[in-house]
Formats: sequence, C-alpha cells, structure tokens
Amino acid sequence: MSQTLSRPAYTQGAISRIRLHAHSLSPSLKQVADHVLRDAETVIHQTITELASSAGVGEATITRLCRKLDFAGFHAFKIALAADVAGRDTAPENVSGADLTGHTARLVKQSALTLEDTGRLLDPAVIEAVADQLARAPRVDMTGQGNSGLVAQLFAHRLLRLGITAVAHTDPHVAAVSISTLPRGGVVIGLTSSGSTIDTVQHLRLAQSHGHYTVAITHRASSPVTRYASKVLFTSRQEEPLTDAVLDTLMSQTLVLEVLYAALLARRPEAAAVLRVTAESVVEKKY
Repeated sequence: MSQTLSRPAYTQGAISRIRLHAHSLSPSLKQVADHVLRDAETVIHQTITELASSAGVGEATITRLCRKLDFAGFHAFKIALAADVAGRDTAPENVSGADLTGHTARLVKQSALTLEDTGRLLDPAVIEAVADQLARAPRVDMTGQGNSGLVAQLFAHRLLRLGITAVAHTDPHVAAVSISTLPRGGVVIGLTSSGSTIDTVQHLRLAQSHGHYTVAITHRASSPVTRYASKVLFTSRQEEPLTDAVLDTLMSQTLVLEVLYAALLARRPEAAAVLRVTAESVVEKKY
C-alpha cells in the first residue's frame, strides 16, 4: 500500500500562524510579528541578525517567536513565509521544449551579472591579507555545508596542487575535531552564503577560540559567521528561499576563491615546479 508523505510543518503558513497567535504574543514578540507582516518580502531575504536589527529586538526574541509559532527555527519560518509571499507551490519550475532556449539565455545573462557583481565586491587589501596567511599556513581547514561544502572541497584540492596541506571535511563533527588539532598558524576558511549555517559558524568560533586565523566567505555582511572571522570576503548572490537554484552561489564563491588562488600564486615562487610535479603524479590516471 502506498504511503502519503506528510507536508513539513513549515509549509502550513507563517502569516496565518502569526495571526492565529497574535492575541497570545508578548509585547516584544508582537513587535517582531507586526514587523514581519508589514515587510514580509524583505524579511524572507534577511538573516536572523538583520531581522533582529530592523525589528529593534535581540536575536533570542526572533528565535522565541519562531518556537511560539511551532517552527523548528528561523530558517523553517522563513521558508513558510516565502511560500506565503510567493502565493504558490514550492515545486521547482519545469522547463522543456522551446522554453529551454529562453531559460538558457536567462541563466547565461544572470551568470554574467553574478560574476561582475562579485568582482566589484572584492577588496584587494583583504585578498592580499588572506593570501599572506595562506602562504605560510602549516595547514588550511575548509568548512562548508551542502553546496558550499562542494566548493570547499574544490579549493582544498587547488591548495593541495600548490603543495599546501589543506583539508575540507563534509562531516561537521570531523571538521570540529580537525580544527581543534590545527597547528599554530593554521587557517580556517568557512563558506556560507547566508552567513547563518550553524555548523560553519560554530567551526569558525572554535577556530577563533584556539587563536587561529579565520576567513568567512558569505553574502551577508550582518550575519553570525562574520563575528568569528579575522577577514570576510563577500559574494554577490544568495539562493531564493524556495528554489533549488545554486548556480549564482557556486559561481560567486568559486570566483572569490580563484582570485585568492591567483594572489597566492604570487607568494609561492615554487608554484610552477610544484604544479608540474602534481600534474605528473596523475599522468597514469588518464589515457
């Protein structure tokens, strides 16, 4: 007998829950709720830090409201709110036939804009400072979850090709253990587009507590991860809450790291020789 999958709680409507619970909200919770109702379209793109600031409350108040409305947390609340704002189902758009050509053209145009915007956000002084630290680091730990984790793995591989010891763990528990044993002078780079990914924030906080140099790569200037970063590098795009589109985020993060890689090459005079050695090491793996 077939089973029917139950809908997640966050698809049941954030706005309707706010109105349902309005009479039982404390003054501070009602202050946030009223702000959300007035400006929901902005809220769905904000971090918990940004919403707390714009609503004039602390982050803990935001969390309490989400729990009061029976959401697991702020992210689940935002997904439900985004569904309310969109007024449509959360299923991804199907593209086929003649629509595919137009969809491809839109993706190409958006990709070009993403790269241009990211390039304008890059601060040469920050790039140089981070490259200096990477050039002399005994080890570099990369951390990121989901799609950001894939980019972290890519950059760790790029660093290995230069002869720099680098690791990118997909398991947050293993990442925490690795960071706690990082040698003095080590560098930890955390990638999180939202700046609010709990594991990544905790990893940079752990690294900072051990006195390591930390780098955050994020789209959000006002986000938890920036509190624990020695330097912050900014990307230009973040995924919409209800879509599975990741191209903008992947390209933004990759471009930032490629520029960082280029700056690092200038600090590694042995780079050409090392790249040749590492290239030759996989010769027998290709026909």
